[in-house]
Amino acid sequence: MLVLLPPSEGKAAGGTGPALDLGALSLPGLTAAREAVLDELVALCSADEEKARDVLGLSEGLRGEVAKNAALRQAGTRPAGEVYTGVLYDALGLATLSAAAAERARRELLVFSGLWGAVGVADPIPSYRLSGGVKLPALGGLGAYWRKPMAEALPQVAEGLVLDLRSAAYGSMWKPAGELAARTATVRVLQSKIVDGVEKRSVVSHFNKATKGRIVRSLLESGARPGSPEELAEALGALGHRVEPTPPARAGRTWQLDVVVTDVH
Repeated sequence: MLVLLPPSEGKAAGGTGPALDLGALSLPGLTAAREAVLDELVALCSADEEKARDVLGLSEGLRGEVAKNAALRQAGTRPAGEVYTGVLYDALGLATLSAAAAERARRELLVFSGLWGAVGVADPIPSYRLSGGVKLPALGGLGAYWRKPMAEALPQVAEGLVLDLRSAAYGSMWKPAGELAARTATVRVLQSKIVDGVEKRSVVSHFNKATKGRIVRSLLESGARPGSPEELAEALGALGHRVEPTPPARAGRTWQLDVVVTDVH
């Protein structure tokens, strides 16, 4: 199983590991593409703070992120799973996984990123600020920029089931095609309420991240190894989640799993 996660906008600072080594990251086929994005980001943030803030969409309160980006090559690193924070990662709780589940996480989780393309949770990276929706002056929109290198690199590691939990900005960086799409499942979180005796459902926005984090954690801890979207739906059901799978409407499309919740927290 391969699980694709979005990053978080906020990131933990203060890495104490050695300086960035792009060659040490997962998916080494992305090294040249990473180098190009890193070069432009560092140059942009080193040259003109106001322009950098405008390009990166940073508020006055996030001015310090520009200087942080300018120093990325010298900054200390920490595992990506510690750098990314926020609702999904709090619910996933990488630091509190059992030893066996933590090893699975190192093998099976990939975090998408506007700067790195995608990294494993154990990859040493510095804290940075670069949303997947940014358009860099020279390289252009990052969603479009990453499509070709990701299309070459990701199928090489996407064996078996792919669980795609990315948000829209990062979903544009890579789309599964062909038979790979048929073994890929996306997740939609729906809240169910009974109103006047009738069930009403609505799409959960912010708190869908927490549900997705809990789903991944339960899969890692359970030892379940689903090999297909159908088996994934069964495994999640056995773990106490209410799941309604929808197969692809046609070739080249992915499965959709609706996870229905009654409480959002």
